[in-house]
Amino acid sequence: MRTAGDVTGMQADDSISSDSRSADQGFSRKRRIVHNDDYQRIFSGGRRAAGRYQVLWVADGTTEEPRVGVIASKRTFRRAVDRARAKRLLREAFRLNRDQVARNKDCILVARRAILNVGRGDVERDLHAVVRRCRALREE
Repeated sequence: MRTAGDVTGMQADDSISSDSRSADQGFSRKRRIVHNDDYQRIFSGGRRAAGRYQVLWVADGTTEEPRVGVIASKRTFRRAVDRARAKRLLREAFRLNRDQVARNKDCILVARRAILNVGRGDVERDLHAVVRRCRALREE
């Protein structure tokens, strides 16, 4: 019978637990904006910056980590598969670049139609530009 050390080349005691990896790289509920009150607060009192593929709304948050909400409207994206792809691109771009966003910020990303014609790298570059315009970059 094989052990973890046979497959990975590491001893079973030295392996990295999946909990520590998923906690750092995941997109848990505490990192998302899920309540309507939070969306209304950000839309009414936040700063806005438009990019080529997304519109970013930013407001001061209540948590230590940046949180994000993603919107892809049915009016802009008629097909459900297009809405899902747009939201997936925005979530992944934010997840990979959330260390650049200031810690106490709540963000809403609204997808634009042009996002369907590009890849994740273009969306990430556009996200960085709109975060900079909203003055929500993390200061180190």
